[in-house]
Amino acid sequence: MMGKVFKGCGCLSIGFFVLLVVVALFTDDDEKKDEQDDVAQKTEQVEEKKDSVVVNEPLEGDPYQELDDLIGLDNVKEEVRTLANFVKVQHQRELKGMKSPKMSYHLVFTGSPGTGKTTVARIVARIYKDLGILKRGHTVETDRSGLVAKYVGQTADKTNAMVDSALNGVLFIDEAYALVPENSSQDYGQEAISTLLKRMEDDRDKLVVIIAGYPKEMQRFIDSNPGLQSRFNRYINFTDYTAPELLRIFKMYAKKSQYELTAEAELYLKERLEYAVEHKDKNFGNARYVRNVFEKAVQQQANRLANVRHATRDELAELQLEDIRMAFKTM
Repeated sequence: MMGKVFKGCGCLSIGFFVLLVVVALFTDDDEKKDEQDDVAQKTEQVEEKKDSVVVNEPLEGDPYQELDDLIGLDNVKEEVRTLANFVKVQHQRELKGMKSPKMSYHLVFTGSPGTGKTTVARIVARIYKDLGILKRGHTVETDRSGLVAKYVGQTADKTNAMVDSALNGVLFIDEAYALVPENSSQDYGQEAISTLLKRMEDDRDKLVVIIAGYPKEMQRFIDSNPGLQSRFNRYINFTDYTAPELLRIFKMYAKKSQYELTAEAELYLKERLEYAVEHKDKNFGNARYVRNVFEKAVQQQANRLANVRHATRDELAELQLEDIRMAFKTM
């Protein structure tokens, strides 16, 4: 009798144990699914953030030398150097107990696309760090989409979060004029501007804002708000690159990637760049245009060599006339 009871208990125990295992398996699957959903959601949030925000940590090296090494932009280099020299001298005056005029470190960059505004903003952030204006010297690069939300009441939070990420560095806002669309009195961009102006005042010792865009549109943007006029009073204009400068930029890209132009290819490229500059419109991409030409030329070279089994090092490095001609044809 007792044996039967124990046998029955054994069956119940085994059955209960199996039930627990099954429940645990389903629970694990649910938890894993939840974890995967969380990861997917976080990934989507990061990707969405990447679309409108780029964070650049300060690089090692001499920012002043990097500024000097940039192709063209002579007036930009002079303006940045003058600003840096002014800050240095005022610091020396302060150390000797002398009065120094208050100045704004915020900047307005005006110019066409592809003229180096973002690159110079990163260098300026590092120069400001070297001068002791900023502690970290990083840049947070964004545009309207990184500051303005889609719904009422969310823009201030979004703008504040952006400013928080840029503290002790530079907040670079490209195409800033998009915050004030033309012929639009009701727009969330105004809320972003008001929030930004307040933070620029509250965090004036650890935040520098650089705004950028087309000259005419940027002037309209600054004139739209007295607060913008008072805080942004230093302008640096980025002129379009000349054809010889664009050729130098192409050759710079090629050298960095270990490519070389044949004489015929370089001559053809020179002629096409001269034509492009002569017939450019407002949307001409300058250095971006040249980079596109270079990337397409490399692709054309790959098509040309794809069936060559044992291409030599020289063949792999050489960009020929055909490659450049086809690059322009596919653009």
